[in-house]
Amino acid sequence: MSSSQENDIANLQPWDGPAILLVDLDAFFASVEQLDHPEWRGKPVIVGGDPDRRGVVSTCSYEAREYGVRSAMPSSTARRLCPDAVWTHGRFDRYREMSNEVMGIIRDETPHVQQVSIDEAFADVSPTRANTEHPILVARRIQERVAALGVTCSIGLGTTKSVAKIASDMDKPNGLTIVFPGTERGFLDELPVRAVSGIGAQSESKLRSMGIRTLSQLASADLEELRGVFGVNAETMQSRARGDDVSDVTTERDVKSVSHEVSFATDLESREDIEASLTSLLTQVGRRLRMKGLAGTTLSLKVRFSDRSVHSAQMHLDAPSDDDIGLRPRLVELLDKVWVPGRKVRLLGVGMSGFGKMPKGQQALFDADGLDDAAPGDDVLVEDESKRRSLLHAFDMLKDRFGEDTVRFGSELRNAGNTTGSSSKNPADYR
Repeated sequence: MSSSQENDIANLQPWDGPAILLVDLDAFFASVEQLDHPEWRGKPVIVGGDPDRRGVVSTCSYEAREYGVRSAMPSSTARRLCPDAVWTHGRFDRYREMSNEVMGIIRDETPHVQQVSIDEAFADVSPTRANTEHPILVARRIQERVAALGVTCSIGLGTTKSVAKIASDMDKPNGLTIVFPGTERGFLDELPVRAVSGIGAQSESKLRSMGIRTLSQLASADLEELRGVFGVNAETMQSRARGDDVSDVTTERDVKSVSHEVSFATDLESREDIEASLTSLLTQVGRRLRMKGLAGTTLSLKVRFSDRSVHSAQMHLDAPSDDDIGLRPRLVELLDKVWVPGRKVRLLGVGMSGFGKMPKGQQALFDADGLDDAAPGDDVLVEDESKRRSLLHAFDMLKDRFGEDTVRFGSELRNAGNTTGSSSKNPADYR
């Protein structure tokens, strides 16, 4: 260690109390693309759906942001703002691989890590009798090790999760914002209410109509009045504004659901197309259930029609399942509850909830009669459960080794060219 480094450590202000980091990977998907494609470095890169297929921007490089491009923006708008951008649909297997490496770096520093998305994680690095290292040194080391992978991260350090989260957004990219114990109110008070996680445009508008624009005003507002904006979450939001929330960094989050949905460039009209897309979605949900060792008892379906109305249905199963092949007939039953021939479909979503661990030696959920009701055109439908599980296991092994697109059912290909290029997964899928 050099003398300058020793002096730097000696001059650090002591840290007394909890120390929470929020590690946020900068423009993550776009950064990985620029890492893997050196010719794209320094250029505006947009990861998202096709501009002419109702796509949306998943993320974009900082060069694209200079043109006004933002995440969740319609791709058509992004193309108008930045016509010379490099476009890519993205490679989620690659992003997950890089995310796992980053999370491994964080877990090297502390076992108390709560991953909240593919590119964000909280970490408790509070000094203890056994570990007296200063939290700032831990944060710096994480940044250095992440940078060595070829991407960067911004880190917020504070005494609570909400302060760390807000701090992580203050200095991007590759920034480190530190809020020392006892300075939380000075840091928070003059920030706009939108700085708090969970306050969107609609809530901001309601707060502004009440004369509440800053976190200081939110922190001192009448709690009963805030219930009209936030409902049962009013106390939580006010606590975040004060910086005194006490939620812990939890190493394992209870997964309440696993779901996947996709929107279509051209509305689906035929039953064959709709059922094929549902099969594809169910296959992806089943795959993630097995990766997590989960089995669900509630199967759900979401449909958005061309008039933008949304209808949903769900079914309780007799026993937990992660068997997407066996569940296909049940999903068709749900479809019959919400769709009638001739009605155009813009978006489909499939989900599973009601989890328990998969029982050993689980009996078949469906008999042959139930399986005979399968969707027309299903290219794989095995009645014997042991054979189905062997087939699913073989598919999982191939995908684990060679990637998600290595083997696919024919039904998964039917509408492959008719998506917007963007899809949605619930946060549980990042674990």
